[in-house]
Amino acid sequence: MAQLVRSLRDSRLVARFQRRCGLFPAPQAGPQEQGASRPPRAGPDKGGSRGPPNGLRRSWASQLVMYIGQVAKDILKWPRPVSPPVVRLEKRVMAEFGMPSTHAMAATAISFTLLISTINRYQYPFVLGLMMAVVFSTLVCLSRLYTGMHTVLDVLGGVLITATLIAITYPAWPLIDSLHSASPVLPVCVIVVPFLLCYHYPVSDAYTPTRADTTTILAAGAGVTLGLWINHFFQLVAEPAQSLPALRSIPPLTRALVLQGLAKFTVGLLLVLLVRLLVQKLSLQVLFSWFKVVVRNKEARRRLEIEVPYKFVTYTSVGICATTFVPLLHRVLGLL
Repeated sequence: MAQLVRSLRDSRLVARFQRRCGLFPAPQAGPQEQGASRPPRAGPDKGGSRGPPNGLRRSWASQLVMYIGQVAKDILKWPRPVSPPVVRLEKRVMAEFGMPSTHAMAATAISFTLLISTINRYQYPFVLGLMMAVVFSTLVCLSRLYTGMHTVLDVLGGVLITATLIAITYPAWPLIDSLHSASPVLPVCVIVVPFLLCYHYPVSDAYTPTRADTTTILAAGAGVTLGLWINHFFQLVAEPAQSLPALRSIPPLTRALVLQGLAKFTVGLLLVLLVRLLVQKLSLQVLFSWFKVVVRNKEARRRLEIEVPYKFVTYTSVGICATTFVPLLHRVLGLL
């Protein structure tokens, strides 16, 4: 077993895969590329008919998977593949740890929770859905090998961790589905727990964007969960009639449907970007003033008491906007 683990962590295995894909190192290696062979320091891998329940389910699953993956990186501290022989196509994450691959974890979690959540709500061949989930996850995993960002063990570890988490949490999915109509205390828990997890994130020897990325992920998930709760609690989204069948056919893809989808996407994206810009500017100004920090000081943004609150407020607002205010705007513009 130890020999198998060592072979799966071998950078030469990744290099051979890259060569099979036609990716070869440049003839000359500059000083920066040679320096890339040093061990990394720390950081993340950047990476139905009743909408709210499935939305909550997928939101919570993504938050749990990504948080565990991000923390595992800084606990295990396994380096990324060595370059050379591996060709690294993403220079921005050279100083970060690699085990597990959070890209592989996210792809597996999103595709398979979507499959499990929709198989009893929509009419489509299960084998086709399973094939699409497997293909999507596999392509993402192979892309992490092709870019030289992970070893085979990093990718397999990410997939296995996610599969284990899905299997463990699956019995609790009905409870998660019912949380959108739970006590008014729920929004407090949705905000406080993720914020404390981000604020007490494991400390690294040197600064890396791990904590910032984790805060962004959990804050966006908290915002989505809170937005879905708001929709139900204030009855902003109409519940489907009880007489509707449990299974709904997926509508055919027509030109009108495509244009409507593009219009909804454009309007929603513009509103989300506007909210992100305004909330980020306002939160930074408040925090800079409170802690008496010079405005536009990039180093100050990395301080714990500034980085976590401003990112959490910003991306929680983005999540709420995407799930509550964007649909309202679509309704006002007649896009629903």
